[in-house]
Amino acid sequence: MTVPISELMVLIRGGGEMATGIAHRLHRSHMRVLITEIATPTSVRRTVAFAEAVYEGAQTVEGVKAVRVDSSDEAYAAWEQNQIPIFIDPEASIGKILKPVVIVDAIMAKKSGAAKLTDAPLVIGVGPGFIAGFDVHAVIESNRGHHLGRVIWDGAAESDTGIPASVDGYTASRVLRVPRNGIFSALRAIGDAVSAGEAVATVNGELIKAEISGQIRGLLRNGIQVEKGIKAGDIDPRGERGYCDSISDKSRAIAGGVLEAVLHSLSDLNS
Repeated sequence: MTVPISELMVLIRGGGEMATGIAHRLHRSHMRVLITEIATPTSVRRTVAFAEAVYEGAQTVEGVKAVRVDSSDEAYAAWEQNQIPIFIDPEASIGKILKPVVIVDAIMAKKSGAAKLTDAPLVIGVGPGFIAGFDVHAVIESNRGHHLGRVIWDGAAESDTGIPASVDGYTASRVLRVPRNGIFSALRAIGDAVSAGEAVATVNGELIKAEISGQIRGLLRNGIQVEKGIKAGDIDPRGERGYCDSISDKSRAIAGGVLEAVLHSLSDLNS
């Protein structure tokens, strides 16, 4: 029996910007999307991350609303309202109850995850850490460049370079990092214009300063516990305020790859 697109259930692990771009595109393509997240997400691009619904109860990104739910009944109610349900469920155990046809691991851990071929009829891994044909059915290339968004059916994505993508020639200098373990305290907000050397946040009193001038495109949530070295924020030197509230080109490219993999596999999923 053929399952119509509107009843094709897709579970996405992760609610950060990349996962949000995927969820947004599949939702717009009339699929039944649900998201699982950890209890304390550390998304930086919070204005375009459905993970914020974990804290706020709901989050709207480019006209699509995600709502925090606690049960499968609440998930179905969200779908009836044309919303995306998001569970606090680090192990994605809700999948054993709802039995999605597709699982997308979009945590972007950049290392081997817990995904298995047997988790769903179609399992997709985003970025390095997965091998198509071994632990997932397909891998989506996440490195910027010629192959960004490519669907890989045999093998792995390119290794993580460890270097942030260039924006107007700036790479590592545009990314803010947490200097020590502690409590993150924001001094500025996403969308604010800052100058090089200006303090943007503190961790237990230690300042985090912008290395370049530009607009704050991403910043950790105020008051959360953080670990040394994680990404604390993102300065965009282009100065376009609208970029702070819109899904990135990279996320859209990856989402396109996921959509391609799902549509390519429809005949097998319906067999």
